[in-house]
This record gives sequence, structure tokens and C-alpha cells, in this order.
Amino acid sequence: MKPGKIPESMLKRCVLSKVNNVREEVVLGAKVGEDCAAVKVADDEVMVMSTDPITGTAKDVGKLGVYITANDIACSGAEIFGVMVTIMLPDKTLEDELMTITSDINEACKKLNIQVIGGHTEVTRVVNSPVVSVTGVGKVKKDKLLKAGAIKPGMDIVMTKAIALEGTSIIAKECGDELITHFPVDMIDKAVSFDEEILIVPEAMLIRDMAVSLHDVTEGGIFGALWELAESSGVGLDIDVKKINVRQESIEICEYYHINPYKLISSGCLLIAGDDGEAIVRRLNDNGIEACVIGKATDSNDRRLINGEDIRFLETPGKDELYQVIGGRE
Repeated sequence: MKPGKIPESMLKRCVLSKVNNVREEVVLGAKVGEDCAAVKVADDEVMVMSTDPITGTAKDVGKLGVYITANDIACSGAEIFGVMVTIMLPDKTLEDELMTITSDINEACKKLNIQVIGGHTEVTRVVNSPVVSVTGVGKVKKDKLLKAGAIKPGMDIVMTKAIALEGTSIIAKECGDELITHFPVDMIDKAVSFDEEILIVPEAMLIRDMAVSLHDVTEGGIFGALWELAESSGVGLDIDVKKINVRQESIEICEYYHINPYKLISSGCLLIAGDDGEAIVRRLNDNGIEACVIGKATDSNDRRLINGEDIRFLETPGKDELYQVIGGRE
């Protein structure tokens, strides 16, 4: 098998088909496009959990691990309060490297008021770069739980910030020595700094009362996330590609490596489905967050990408474009 998320057909065939034992405490379980699980802990409250590994970069894995998991929890409408962290290290790792990872985890947790409540750390020969897996735990009132599969035809689709932020930052960090021979230093520095924007918890909390569904754009990029959003709810989409924001640094770096920014890992970009997209955009803009309506959910089976008079159709997500440049990912 190739690196990255397994194809959706294989996920359904080999994984989800084997997840069939049901417990009444579980109010939200495993399905395509759903990044969290939810378990009833009281009549009016559920506990939300999500887990993610970081494997695509050896840099900032601690911070990324916490942020990505916190993003998933926020997309359920829940407040994250704890994480469990598993750290797998190659046998040539120095103690200072472990200290850097754990210090980054601690700083990220302080920023979000999260407690590390447990985990596991070991050195193993089965990995060749550090692997950090973070499981987050949050809570939300049962009637406030947001689900990926709740979108109805006619609802607006909103995006925040820009696509390809995380992928651009990773490539700029990992391939900086090469890129700096082709591009200005300040452009590469700007691309690296995109990792400061991958947290979407503030905007998710800001508009969770207006949203029907939230989905953070991760592996597979905006095209993959849009497919998952539509697949989870069984709706069609009409998306105006020209309204999808992509920054010039991402365009330049993606063109250099001949990769598609619309299929590049994009943490920092949040997809929002709701009845009044313009009102959602206004609230986000009023709080200093870039956002725009990029399309609508439809009652068709078609998931259309509209670029002027050119119309194409979304495809089942494939391997993330990051793999064309470096050998791993989140």
C-alpha cells in the first residue's frame, strides 16, 4: 500500500465493515468524514474524542499533534480539556530532541488550557523519524454536538483563511535549502510562518452556534475535505473554485514542485456548513478572520467544481500531494 490515508473504498471494506459492535453509550461513531466520536456521560452531556498521528515532518511534531487533535474536537462543537500522547522515537534520537517535542506539547497545551492526562513514550527501530499520536478529549452539551452528516441541500458552504497552509509550511521547512536557491528568503520565511495559522479552535468556537457542520481541511486538501463533507451527508455540492482562497506563496511553491494546492494538506482552513453563510462570514470577518462563501449543498448526486464556464466533478480523495515532495505526512 502507498503512504497516506487508505482509499475510501478500502477504508469501508477493511476497516469500517469490521466496526460493527454497538454500545448504547456511543452517540457518534466511526464513519467516512467523521473525525470525532462522542460518548454519553450524562443525560445532557457527551464526551468527545479524536485521535491523530503526526508523521509527515520531523519538525514541530509536538505542537502539530496537539493542534490537529484540538481542531478535530472543536469541529464537533466541543471544548477540549485533555490529551493523551504517544511518542515513538527512532533509536538514534537524542534526549534533547525528546525534550523539544515535549516542550512544544506543553506550550501548545498551555495556549489552549489543555492538560496532558497520560500517554506512552518509547524508542523503537520500526520508525525512522519521530511519530507523535495525540488523542484528545472534550465535552459538549448533547444538543450542541455538531455532526459531519447534518448538512441539508440549500445550505451555504463557507471556508476560512486559505488552503494549503500546513502543506506549504511543511515543504518550506523540510525543503528550505533547495527552495532558497529559487525564491527570495522573505517568501520562504512567510511560507514557514503559515504553521502559526493551523489552529482553527478560535473560529470554530466563535461560530459553532451558527453552524450545522464544521470540517477542518487536512489530508487530501480542500478537494478531499469537500468530498468528505458531501459524502457524510449524502448531498451534492456546487463549489465556485475562483472563490477558494490560495496564497501566492503556496501557488509558487506548488508550481515549483508540480503539485496541486487544492489537494495539499490544509490544516488552518475550516469548512463551515450553515443556513446563512453571509452572516457566518460577517461574524468571522468582524473578529479578524478571513472567510467567504464558496458554494452550496445541493440535492443532486453531483459534486461540481465550477470555474467560470468550466465544470468538473470532485473525485474520491487520493494520496495527498505532500507525498510528491517528502516521504510522509500527518
